Amino acid sequence: MTTTVAPVTDSPAGFTHRQILTILSGLMLGMLLASLDQTIVSTSIRTIADDLHGYSMQAWATTAYLITATISTPLYGKLSDMFGRKPFFLTAIGLFIIGSLLCTLATSMYQLAAFRAFQGLGAGGLMSLALAILGDIVSPRERARYQGYFLAVFGISSVLGPVLGGLLAGQDTILGITGWRWVFLVNVPLGLLALAVVTKVLKLPRRPRATYRIDVVGAVVLAIGLVPLLVIAEQGREWGWGSTGSVLCYVIGALGLAGFVAVERFMGDAALIPLRIFANRTFALGVVISFVVGAAMFGGMLLLPQYLQVVRGAGPTQAGLQMLPLVLGLMLGSILSGRLISKTGRYRIFPVIGAASLTVGLFLLHLLDADSPLWLAMLFMALTGFGLGNLMQPLTLALQNALPPKDMGVSTASATFFRQIGGTLGAAVFLSILFSLLTPNITEQMERAATDPAYQQAVVTGAQSTNPADAALAKGLLAGDTSAAGTVLEDSSIIQQLDPELAEPFQVGFAESMSTVFLAATAVALLALVLVLFWKEVPLRQQGGIQAAGDAKAAEGVGALVETTAQSSAPTEPGAAGRASGPGSPPA
Repeated sequence: MTTTVAPVTDSPAGFTHRQILTILSGLMLGMLLASLDQTIVSTSIRTIADDLHGYSMQAWATTAYLITATISTPLYGKLSDMFGRKPFFLTAIGLFIIGSLLCTLATSMYQLAAFRAFQGLGAGGLMSLALAILGDIVSPRERARYQGYFLAVFGISSVLGPVLGGLLAGQDTILGITGWRWVFLVNVPLGLLALAVVTKVLKLPRRPRATYRIDVVGAVVLAIGLVPLLVIAEQGREWGWGSTGSVLCYVIGALGLAGFVAVERFMGDAALIPLRIFANRTFALGVVISFVVGAAMFGGMLLLPQYLQVVRGAGPTQAGLQMLPLVLGLMLGSILSGRLISKTGRYRIFPVIGAASLTVGLFLLHLLDADSPLWLAMLFMALTGFGLGNLMQPLTLALQNALPPKDMGVSTASATFFRQIGGTLGAAVFLSILFSLLTPNITEQMERAATDPAYQQAVVTGAQSTNPADAALAKGLLAGDTSAAGTVLEDSSIIQQLDPELAEPFQVGFAESMSTVFLAATAVALLALVLVLFWKEVPLRQQGGIQAAGDAKAAEGVGALVETTAQSSAPTEPGAAGRASGPGSPPA
């Protein structure tokens, strides 16, 4: 007699810890593609735009990518719920690789914007599907300790990206190829590795064949609603928020979103984002919190490199390394919250801690000035990162847990989608505040410095300097030219080329402007804290999505069997049995 011993599993969903880590390796590679691309391009886009003779168009390359990535995110979530995750995750990686290759071939900013839009079609599925797949194979309680790996990837890319972007864009050629083209080319081997690993290690059960309605109209109307709003978020500062083009974008966006809600109501459960999911108060409030946290997070993280580079004079590579405390704080908060959630099964306290830490961290960053020591800025960054680590992971976990497992893709994609929208709008608002304050603040500082004898002497000396930046500024000031602040807004690298005495008014003006923006971000984080305090905790499920779906199918089978048995054993019409079995009865 032989006895079969079932393998020891670390997960109620039936996967061992080793199997989960193997699958996780493929998911992390996919997420690394998306998160690294965003940061590596941000530090090299100016060099790229200059080389392609389209400096004024550089924002469109970012906008095009953002539009397609944001709109495709809920589409990936819905389709993966219907037809399975793996095919769409592989599709997302494949589209991203092709888009990256096309970007390396761009010969104009128009082409680059188009290719970045294609690349965004893949990026939309990389992060949300990775989190949804993890939700399939691991129960919510266990999931907390594994999601920390994803946040580690996000944190590492936020440091590595600026370093690599500055390094690659700074090279004339590498192996005969223009240096900045490697910013996109580096995605290709990484993407191919991700494609191979995911194909080999990601073994998920096949979805049963079924007939589905695909919400094509909803996707089109969502695009009509979001594209104008994303465009105005990126371009509004340059166009003017009240310009004719801006107002037209507002109107089209509002009509498009209203139309999207109408279409989703009509489509019911087949909708791209089913409206029924917002009837769940925990999920609905969680989405609002994700939106607000996205605004505060992207606003804060966008300004820190600006502070380090413009005010403190760090280069892109050095600024990336100086942001390590933010990443370490994020990883520490993520790991601690993940371990404790896995151990206790409770998560509500961590968003509260995270929102409070984020609020305090951003407020302390608001207190920094041009003369603050670097160690103090790093300390405040670490606290801000710790808050984000305690917020991002529990938020995603809670939103996945709030809805049934069949909606894993929709819930995860919705969380990512609304966080991206919040981040985009937050970045647009914070940058608008920054640039509206820069000119008056710098002008005020220059007027104040003009009464300082040391500054007056620096101006006289600068006018005779061989340094072109010093000479241009000093001669302009001596001639009464007040356009220096506007010149710096066009090219902030001029500040690093100036004599420290001449540069100080610009650095102080930037620091004061950023202080106001950090204060605005603090207010947004405080709103997130208030919302979190009203958020109710839902007990974490003990099953992953795959196991829950299997149990539901088994329960349906048992139910059908019970119903069939009950029908077969039900008493027939009185006297029918006797008539059927009596002599002379007709054959059945």
